[in-house]
Amino acid sequence: MNSLILRTATKFLLALMLLFSIFILFRGHDEPGGGFIGGLITGSAFALYVMAHGPIATRKLIRIDLRYLFSIGLFVSVASGLVGLLSGKPFLTGTWLKLTIDKNIFKLGTPVFFDIGVYIVIVAAILMIIFALEEK
Repeated sequence: MNSLILRTATKFLLALMLLFSIFILFRGHDEPGGGFIGGLITGSAFALYVMAHGPIATRKLIRIDLRYLFSIGLFVSVASGLVGLLSGKPFLTGTWLKLTIDKNIFKLGTPVFFDIGVYIVIVAAILMIIFALEEK
């Protein structure tokens, strides 16, 4: 598509949609949202970028092979499930670590890493589909 308005707006919309997808990713830990929805929003942002600038410019923007990105996301998701299994509990059992920084307590758990892995898998899968459709 050759539209000056779309190309100009996409640069702003990409940043805005990526920030919103990160918000949805981390909000999903306690409320609706999470890795799947955040990944869909990121995939939509890059789909818009592909429509405005083409697949070659989008591949230059991403800079990583999508098969590796997919593998990294899958590894992070499975590794977060194995933490519970290695501690003698069922697979995908949530495990939390409490961190104290300046008298503030932060909880870091395996569900967050599972959501991050799902986010990466969904983004890579959507981008592989979009590139396969656009490059033919």
